[in-house]
Amino acid sequence: MTKIRAQQDPPLRVAFAQAVKSVRLRLLRQAATALGVFLGIAFYASVRTSQALSPVVESDPESVQASYRLQWLVFLSLLMCLVGITNSMLMSVTERYKEIGTFKCLGATDRFIVKVFFLEAALIGLTSSVAGALAGIGLIVIVRGLGEGFGSLEPLRSAWTPIAVTAASLGLLLTIVAAVLPAIQAARMPAATALRVEV
Repeated sequence: MTKIRAQQDPPLRVAFAQAVKSVRLRLLRQAATALGVFLGIAFYASVRTSQALSPVVESDPESVQASYRLQWLVFLSLLMCLVGITNSMLMSVTERYKEIGTFKCLGATDRFIVKVFFLEAALIGLTSSVAGALAGIGLIVIVRGLGEGFGSLEPLRSAWTPIAVTAASLGLLLTIVAAVLPAIQAARMPAATALRVEV
């Protein structure tokens, strides 16, 4: 009696190579997605940097209200960023029906398909988030330094690293969360159906 072996996923490096290839093939769309992440994270980092340089005075109601407005704007910009990434990844799934069907016919498991989409999102998210965090902090440093002198940036000496790490981590988390729905949609797609679809 022959034993039936369970289907095995290719190594992680294969999924990573496929994610890199996908980003290269759809460079313009991925650049637009990355730009959305970059701008959202740059805005977040610039607001956090401004707050580190000019802390909110609790006794001043106008200062507190302005801080709340800024936090609300940051939340909205990050929410729009999340929606934009999800939309872009869903369009990517639609464009790749035949590719996903071919993978599945060649023996790729649903888990492998999900890995490819998550790695693709992580690549876009990490690069654009790090760049956005540095750009947001750098912009405030330049504007504040030229306006008030670079001596006024002393409070930022110990605060810029946590701001940059938090901003980059937030951007990476946003892109991975945004990839959940598209990855599940791609993984659930029956191979035969995917191969029959005309895009």
